[in-house]
Amino acid sequence: MRGQIRREYPSVRQIPPDTLAAWQAANRPVVLLDIREPNEYAVSRIAGARNVVPNASAAILNDVPKNARIVTYCSVGWRSSAYAERLREAGFTDVQNLDGSIFRWANEGRVVVDSAGQSVRRVHPFDRLWGRLLRADLRADVR
Repeated sequence: MRGQIRREYPSVRQIPPDTLAAWQAANRPVVLLDIREPNEYAVSRIAGARNVVPNASAAILNDVPKNARIVTYCSVGWRSSAYAERLREAGFTDVQNLDGSIFRWANEGRVVVDSAGQSVRRVHPFDRLWGRLLRADLRADVR
């Protein structure tokens, strides 16, 4: 999957979870965008993420400077890579996608939080097919 995403979006820089975690640990400013539907975001997210629906215009980020460091993520990286490309086309200069997105983040044992900022274990699986890329013990039971 990750290879397909890189081929489809070759101009989008993909960063590993270690890089984002290091930036967060060092308190480096990052605009973290969760490019999933609100029902997915409601289950859990990476701390500090702002939800942006996948088809949203880049204009909704009018409060974000064009040179801000932006990291996008979704479930596996497809929707967020597309959005990262859209942001680059809109003039944002420091945009990257989280390689493997929240599924990889969670699969590696990194913290996800709920709407109150409390650590939780479960992640929305998107659907039955894509959810297989998420460890079974991390899949939220959604119907």
